Amino acid sequence: MNPESWTIAPDGSHHVVDGVPAYEERFDEVLKFRVPGLAPVLRGAEAWHIGPDGGPAYERRFRRTFGFYECLAAVIGKDGWHHILPSGEDAYRRRYAWCGNFQEGRCAVRDNDGSYLHVARDGIPVYQTRWRYAGDYRDGIAVVQAADGRSTHVDADGRLLHGVWFEDLDVFHKGRARACDDAGWHHVNACGKPLYERRFKLVEPFYNGQARVVGFDGDLSIIGESGETLLTLRSPRKSHLEELSGDMVGLWRTQAIRAAVELGVFELLPSRPEEVEARAGLAKSTRIRLLRALMEMGLVRHDEKGVYHPTDRGKHLARAHPLSLADAALMWGREHYAAWAGIVDSLRTGEASFEKLYGQKLFDWIQDGRDDVASYHQALSSYARHDYQSLAERVDFSIHDTVIDAGGGRGELMFALLRACPALKGVVMDRAEVVQSIEPPVDIEGRCRFIAGDLFQKWPVQARGIILARVIHDWSDDAALRILRRTREAINEEGRLYLLEMVLDETNGTGGLLDLNMLVMTQGAERTKSRYREMLADAGFRLQRVIPTGFVSTVIEARPT
Repeated sequence: MNPESWTIAPDGSHHVVDGVPAYEERFDEVLKFRVPGLAPVLRGAEAWHIGPDGGPAYERRFRRTFGFYECLAAVIGKDGWHHILPSGEDAYRRRYAWCGNFQEGRCAVRDNDGSYLHVARDGIPVYQTRWRYAGDYRDGIAVVQAADGRSTHVDADGRLLHGVWFEDLDVFHKGRARACDDAGWHHVNACGKPLYERRFKLVEPFYNGQARVVGFDGDLSIIGESGETLLTLRSPRKSHLEELSGDMVGLWRTQAIRAAVELGVFELLPSRPEEVEARAGLAKSTRIRLLRALMEMGLVRHDEKGVYHPTDRGKHLARAHPLSLADAALMWGREHYAAWAGIVDSLRTGEASFEKLYGQKLFDWIQDGRDDVASYHQALSSYARHDYQSLAERVDFSIHDTVIDAGGGRGELMFALLRACPALKGVVMDRAEVVQSIEPPVDIEGRCRFIAGDLFQKWPVQARGIILARVIHDWSDDAALRILRRTREAINEEGRLYLLEMVLDETNGTGGLLDLNMLVMTQGAERTKSRYREMLADAGFRLQRVIPTGFVSTVIEARPT
């Protein structure tokens, strides 16, 4: 009888044929038999493969063994992971930090530096590129993930199949692949193009022209290859009215979080409700109501003794957290919140409702409100530390001697770049009230300067590399062009400009709310790739490439014309 059809005993210690043990030996663990008729076993600290009689297939012992695929088995030896032949001999000499199983003459492995790649049967890499992750091949195509977390397909030689990148991705099944973009899951063809416009919370592979999908409102349905609903399996958990109503009262969340931060609640945790009441100055009738609201939002939890603790999400609202959003909560819940009440007027006039409400442009108002300027820049610094920490992995700034971060605030982006590029020097240029009291961290002292400068006037510095990070979106088209033209004056003819901005996708609404916020607050805008190309050309630049690095951090690289 073919041993590949044998089952494993309930206790996992041996194999069974028609309910009868296949051999007398017992092990701590056995896995299924695979061609060429061998099965992995483990006993104590030693692992090897056995034949159908339960005897060892070879004399060598390993720390762990796995099944044979294409007559090669992954094993863990004293010096790392590799593959062996049925004889127990090494298939190759190289060692890795992890090995998968061979499929179609290729195997995904993790190298000792943490990167993933595919190797051939001789253990040699099939290509030179290294990935954040790499999956198995099916029909000559595999999924790989880049450093920014996005995924695409590659062919058997590691070449990009279609060059389209997704938030998540699956291999092809009958010419269709499951894919997730910013809007949700859907199916794509071999060119990476969507089969339909709809997006879902989850989709299954197509089976004979139909697929089971889960909607964002909890409904289950069967769709056809054009995305049309063929059959409803379960109605939405919430009606459209309930979902829309929840969106309309988002202000409840914003203001509850602002109130908790303003009252210092997260600095008081862990505590009992009565302790929060006393130390935050709450009325006895309201203490539990605020904590209950924070718990509904997943920001706090209570233990069996009734003590409230911050969740991992909630910890970001404590000022001591290295990525604290406490100041951001105040920023969104106060002036931004008030300015949004005038959005109808902004949509009708194209002007910032903030300026009409407060009588000043946002940045002038911040400058005059001395108590708020530190809080505002602290909020932006937390976002910068989070969003820019891996920027140097996506863009090689080491090609420059010096880089200017214009409008760079407190320098968090520059600090990250200097730590990643030891030979690089940096200049942070911003308004005088922003840079006058900032000292670079000790570990990059002497490599970073802070200079006062006005983006709209002739700059006091020049360089071959200039960064404008979330600057252009603060301004109207006319003002943004003035900044870009000043940038052109300050950059070397062989230099490079790096705009760090959200790039709107022209096929969906992602970024639409942030775009409205820029209108309301500053008369600014988020823009599409084509619009950036036009504006750069008007300012004397040509767009070279667009590098996605995250939700709001796309690098638009341009060079002087």
